[in-house]
Amino acid sequence: MSNEPGDSEAAKSLRQSLSRSAFATVKPGEAPKASDIWAALGGPRGLVESILPGIAFLAVYSFTQSLLWSVAAPLAVSIGFIVTRVIQHSPLQPAIVGFFGIAASAAVAVWSGRPENNFLLGLWVNAATLTVLLISLLARRPLIGVVAGLLTADPHWRSDRAKTVMAAIATGLWSAMFGLRLAVQVPLYLAGESAVPALAMAKLVMGVPLYGLTLWLTWLLLRSVYRGSGAPAS
Repeated sequence: MSNEPGDSEAAKSLRQSLSRSAFATVKPGEAPKASDIWAALGGPRGLVESILPGIAFLAVYSFTQSLLWSVAAPLAVSIGFIVTRVIQHSPLQPAIVGFFGIAASAAVAVWSGRPENNFLLGLWVNAATLTVLLISLLARRPLIGVVAGLLTADPHWRSDRAKTVMAAIATGLWSAMFGLRLAVQVPLYLAGESAVPALAMAKLVMGVPLYGLTLWLTWLLLRSVYRGSGAPAS
C-alpha cells in the first residue's frame, strides 16, 4: 500500500491541475449557466482558436485540392494566434499546444501524401480517450466520478450509490461522444481523398459544439447528486 501523505500530495497536485480545466468552470452542485459553457470553451478567443484552423483547412482544400496549401493554411492561422498572444501579453500555452497539434497532423499528412491523414492523429486521440473511459467503467471507477471527486475533495464518493451511478452515466455520456465521433469520422477517413471535405466538416461539427453539449449535460448530472451535499474537507 502507498502511504497516505504521498497519496494526499498526489491528489492535491492533480486537483490543482484539474482546477484549471473546463470541468472546474462549474463545480458539481452549482447551476451551470450559458456563460459557464462559454468560459469552459475559452470565451470568444478560445472558440476562434478551436475552429478557425479547421475552417481554414476545409476552405483551402475545397478550392485548391492541394495537400500542401491545405495543411499550410491552419498552420499559418495557428502562428497568427501565437503572435497575437505575444503582442497582447496573453498566456501562450493554449496557442502553442494548438500549434503543435496542428503541426503534427500536417506532418503526418505531408509525409504520407494523403490529405485524409491530416485527421488521423485526432482519430487516434478519440479512440485512446474512449478506451480509457470504457476501462474506467469496467473497473467500476468511472473517470468522470474520479474527476468530480478530486475537484470537490470527496475521496469517498464511491461509497455513495447515487454519486457512483451518476458518475457512471456521465462517463457513459462522454464515451458516447467519442464513440459517435469515431462512428461518423472513421468511415469518412476510410473513404479516402474524395471524402476529405466531408471529414473536415464532420470534425468541425462534432468538435466544439458536441463537446460543449456533453460538458453541459455532465454538469447537470453531477449537480443532481452533489447539490446540497457539502464536500468533505481536504
